[in-house]
Amino acid sequence: MKAIILNFTAFQLGWFCCVLAGANHLPWLGTVVALLIVSCHVSHAPRRGNELLLIVTAGLIGAAWDSLLVYAGWLQYPSGMLIAGTAPHWIIAIWLLFATTLNVSLRWLRHRPFLAAALGAVGGPAAYYAGFKLGGVQIPAFSTAMTALAVGWALLMPLMIQLSMLFDGFRTTTSGLTVQGYAPRV
Repeated sequence: MKAIILNFTAFQLGWFCCVLAGANHLPWLGTVVALLIVSCHVSHAPRRGNELLLIVTAGLIGAAWDSLLVYAGWLQYPSGMLIAGTAPHWIIAIWLLFATTLNVSLRWLRHRPFLAAALGAVGGPAAYYAGFKLGGVQIPAFSTAMTALAVGWALLMPLMIQLSMLFDGFRTTTSGLTVQGYAPRV
């Protein structure tokens, strides 16, 4: 239980750092904090290679998804774009952070694809709305963007859960799965 709380808290801390740094034109600050959290997470995974593969895969999917939303004109970010018309690096860092929750604090969603889709449909847009309220993102076509986010996240969340089962960096045995990756390895 301690690992789940620590994982969730680290994600929230990183999320706030990324959004607030992006909103205040200090995007690298949030990205650095996120990468430190991700590095710590991976260093505690029993199967580091698998966990890193999950995180990189989620980052690539997130970069494509958020860049599509920017390209469509549904989202605009105040800072952190390395290439015009694409998602900023700090949003991609949030996707990396999100991936750290998949095998720990969101592990309970395994084998519950409809619940994962429902959580994605509500939680995805809610996160962007919170980012909007904090000044990290502008949403010019609000209704259209929220609808796209709900549909997209309803599809992405079950996909991410499936990927977490494929690239499970916290599986410590072949017969059972544990979430004890935050404890020192013996």
